[in-house]
Amino acid sequence: MKLNIKNIRNFSIIAHIDHGKSTLSDRLIQLSGIISERDMKDQILDSMDIERERGITIKSQTVSLPYTAKDGTQYLLNLIDTPGHVDFSYEVSRALASCEGALILVDASQGVEAQTLANLYLAIEHDLEIIPVINKIDLPSAEIDWAKDQIEEDLGLDSDEALAVSAKAGTGVDKIFQAVVDGIPAPVSKDSTIFKALIFDSHYDAFRGTIIHFRIFDGSIKKGDKIRFMSNDAQYKVEEVGLFQIERQPAKELVAGQVGYFIAGIKNISDVKIGDTVTMPDKQCEKSMEGFREPTPVVFSSMYPVASDDYEELTAALEKLKLNDASLIYEKDSSAALGFGYRCGFLGLLHLEVVQERLEREYNVSLILTSPSVMYEITYMDGTVKIIDNPVQYPDPAEITRVREPFINASIIVPDKYMGNVMQVCHEFRGVSKNYQYLTSNRMEMKFELPLAEVVYEFYDRLKSVTQGYGSFDYEIAGYQETNLVKLDFLINGERVDALSQLIHRDKSEARARTACKKLRQEIPRQQFKIPIQGAIGGKIISRETISAFRKDVTAKCYGGDISRKRKLLEKQKKGKKRMKMVGSVEIPQSAFLSVLKTD
Repeated sequence: MKLNIKNIRNFSIIAHIDHGKSTLSDRLIQLSGIISERDMKDQILDSMDIERERGITIKSQTVSLPYTAKDGTQYLLNLIDTPGHVDFSYEVSRALASCEGALILVDASQGVEAQTLANLYLAIEHDLEIIPVINKIDLPSAEIDWAKDQIEEDLGLDSDEALAVSAKAGTGVDKIFQAVVDGIPAPVSKDSTIFKALIFDSHYDAFRGTIIHFRIFDGSIKKGDKIRFMSNDAQYKVEEVGLFQIERQPAKELVAGQVGYFIAGIKNISDVKIGDTVTMPDKQCEKSMEGFREPTPVVFSSMYPVASDDYEELTAALEKLKLNDASLIYEKDSSAALGFGYRCGFLGLLHLEVVQERLEREYNVSLILTSPSVMYEITYMDGTVKIIDNPVQYPDPAEITRVREPFINASIIVPDKYMGNVMQVCHEFRGVSKNYQYLTSNRMEMKFELPLAEVVYEFYDRLKSVTQGYGSFDYEIAGYQETNLVKLDFLINGERVDALSQLIHRDKSEARARTACKKLRQEIPRQQFKIPIQGAIGGKIISRETISAFRKDVTAKCYGGDISRKRKLLEKQKKGKKRMKMVGSVEIPQSAFLSVLKTD
């Protein structure tokens, strides 16, 4: 039976982190019956181990759900589950480009939070129909009327249309199918004589090559068709097309409006660009569709393999990971201490951690990471302006007239009793309060201007702890402002280790240097000689720790007799230690590099 485009719906679920998106997806999958009760498990769309362990969604996933309405009409609902964390909002924008509508989820006990608003604006940008859903109505602390007020006031949506559900208990979830059919428009195909589709994701399969996730806008595709990528003119023959129903389900043909996958024996990973348009040589579309906006990395760190022989493996792993994570940006880099590696750009610290864990788990590459830094704008004496993101590129301070660093506009939504705590934390991180407003009688939105370099470290963790988990945080880049920057170097046994260098505000440099030296002292193993660990700005040492030496008892075989014999042996040992210190090299373990990144 060929599917009519009028009976297709493409929708997405968007919400703040922890408001129950993945649980709601589980219930919808369960009700549609595409998977047996025996195979059902929680967070079924979170396919990576790291997602299940952390309880967060990192990748947006697709699933096609069949639904039969009361009048017997059969529909195909394509659900695209999205992440909620601020670092992965890029994934959300890609998912929304393939949809006509979205369910916006609001927690009945926590209400509208910062990320809910940010995702709502993303959905409005893509011109989507929005259906509000109040989740977690089974909680003792649920306040449905209060949540409805917030949907009216904060989101500007009609709260009478809001569906009250409990995804965990399954209450009211069956109404969502009909609400999607009634409230979200069917896709529209403008021209059936051409073929036009958008790639919104892809992943690598060791047996089949690259598997492309795509949404068809015009025309249809089946096995044996010839396709062409618009960005680079690469042409392939389609081997298989199908739908995602947890597992890949091959189909004879996919038509306009559908979301699915195709396999075309693509060996060259670099041919696939997410956001690219796919067409056919004989059904050519005139111009490519607007892809997604390019992700702008905000945090930079260099990655090196622990064993320098693994450089080739790291290269292959990054290429494959890039297929599945379009927001990862990398280029070649080298370091005197660590050899060859890559300088990578990330959307935030959580993104950095996730990439590191995925490389280590999925591709078995052991890594060393350098301190994360952001982009700084440096103006030289001769007026030239250069952007740097690596402490190694920082020039001699005598050549610089000024340095500017990126700032962000942060929006923090908290219950008003935590206002003082939030002010204190923001000022600690060099933030400036811009304004605040009450959203409801006891919840407020506070706006701050903060340096991005401070937020990168541990701002989010501190915010969560001072607001007991009720604070929600979202930000956008606001431009550059002048700053007093210094380069903090670390010397181990008198040798500068470039991988540990950091660019930091002068006021914070001494405290950071002391903390890092203490941590390095705990991580670096003892040697036969003393090891000084020093933090320095230029030629000035601002902190020091010393790792004491192992002492071998050279006088053990002297018992009784003349003391000069013992003195002679101790002098000899002293000279030996001095010589050893001059030629001895200190091995710095992987944990030492990581300990400098982590703050208490």
